[in-house]
Amino acid sequence: MATVRVNGTTLGVESFGRDTDPVVLLAGGTTMLSWPDALCERLAAGGRRVVRYDLRDSGESTTVDPSAPDYTLRDLAADAAALAQALDGGPAHLAGIGVGGMVAQVAALDHPHAFSALTLVGTRPVAPGPPDDDLPDHDRSTMARLVARPVPDWADRDAIADHAAAGARILGDDPEEACARAARIWDRTPGTATAVQLANQVGLVFSRLDCTPRWRERLPEISVPTLVVHGRRNPFFPVGNGEAIAREVPGARLLVLEHAATAIPNAAAPEVADAMLVIG
Repeated sequence: MATVRVNGTTLGVESFGRDTDPVVLLAGGTTMLSWPDALCERLAAGGRRVVRYDLRDSGESTTVDPSAPDYTLRDLAADAAALAQALDGGPAHLAGIGVGGMVAQVAALDHPHAFSALTLVGTRPVAPGPPDDDLPDHDRSTMARLVARPVPDWADRDAIADHAAAGARILGDDPEEACARAARIWDRTPGTATAVQLANQVGLVFSRLDCTPRWRERLPEISVPTLVVHGRRNPFFPVGNGEAIAREVPGARLLVLEHAATAIPNAAAPEVADAMLVIG
């Protein structure tokens, strides 16, 4: 683990592989631990320098006030471009998962020369909030079950890990993997304040972020090789969102993980990594 200073903020980063290999930059959603170790290791074994990083207000990155962020989605996109430049100065393969996929889309559009390839995992082409009429929204019954759960004690690591496991069962993700990931995220979260914990564990800071203007209409401008990965069983961002991105980005490849939901299961890491290695 390390930190890199870009755009007046500090970003937590972790590297896999050789420093001399081409860079694959993994934008967290919101923390770097959204990206499984198994995927990072497979990419590194394929000859890539893998750098996963925490978005602002998560993990080892600068945390100020997640309940009232003083930055925008465009600032997060600029962070990705500046980080790619700071790592080796050349264009990087940028990947984003969940809300990190929104960062990655805008980064590729606003800073096209910073990136050589793009991977978008479990995300959608519009900001948080009501989607476009042609895009499927969060599954209502799933969301109702999620919000009906008791709120955990954010100072209790085990309670949060159990809460994450229960949420994974509702979402269709692996509860054991979710439990272990939540515990690791808790260990890296700078404090037990509710807003800070929510930013790290569920990315709630994005609901308070200025994500204007829209970018969906600009997706045809993306000219780098693009891979769209989506879980067939994703109830949060249903697969129609990934299908829409793949249709609208010229030449994009769509990889649907038949047995996945919102997270990349460890078992699917080799398939996802191999597809990423093909595009860049």
